[in-house]
Amino acid sequence: MHLPLRSAVLTAAMFTVHLTTPTLAQAEARHVHQAAPPPLLRAAVADLAVATESREGYKRTSFRHWVDADGDGCSARAEVLIAEAIDPPTVGPKCALTGGVWYSYYDDAVVDSASGLDVDHLVPLAEAWDSGASAWDGTKREAYANYLDAPEHLVAVTARSNRQKADKDPAEWLPIEQVRCRYISDWVAVKRHWQLSVDAAEKAKLVEIAEGCPNAPLGRAT
Repeated sequence: MHLPLRSAVLTAAMFTVHLTTPTLAQAEARHVHQAAPPPLLRAAVADLAVATESREGYKRTSFRHWVDADGDGCSARAEVLIAEAIDPPTVGPKCALTGGVWYSYYDDAVVDSASGLDVDHLVPLAEAWDSGASAWDGTKREAYANYLDAPEHLVAVTARSNRQKADKDPAEWLPIEQVRCRYISDWVAVKRHWQLSVDAAEKAKLVEIAEGCPNAPLGRAT
């Protein structure tokens, strides 16, 4: 005997729903592939690999930097200055910046001229080289030197503080005390993202400072 039309339609609809509803195993598989949350600071510090550093063969020109990757006329350096301004500058022809105000968190300084700022690689190019970038190809080193996808990677700071820092790691130089937790969290985030090692003194200093900091998740560079 044939089912009434309404019953047949309902049966077909139920069958379709049964076929398209994901199984528990499929749902769990999708969950596994979601991005993991950032690690907490102290666990991230503990997880850093320790290795002996070597600056052999380093040249700053090994990292091609301040490129205009998106072709909008502004170099990576200018992109950082525009993004980090607390009072936006006027962007003129050839990405010339006039006006604007910036806050340099390394030394708690307000700067009202782009010419008074450096854009710092938070983990310096030489430090990156020492810690593993010497094994990278030129394309990856260029990507590192111009990386704009995480705000902690490139930072607009006073030229004075950047020159004081130079190529030093946290065992050798730190910003003012009030922002050291932020600084080491960002340092660890960059090192994790690029799978760079730390030396023994650097690791010991990071552990020491992290013990006095909120055990908060790292930033977006992880």
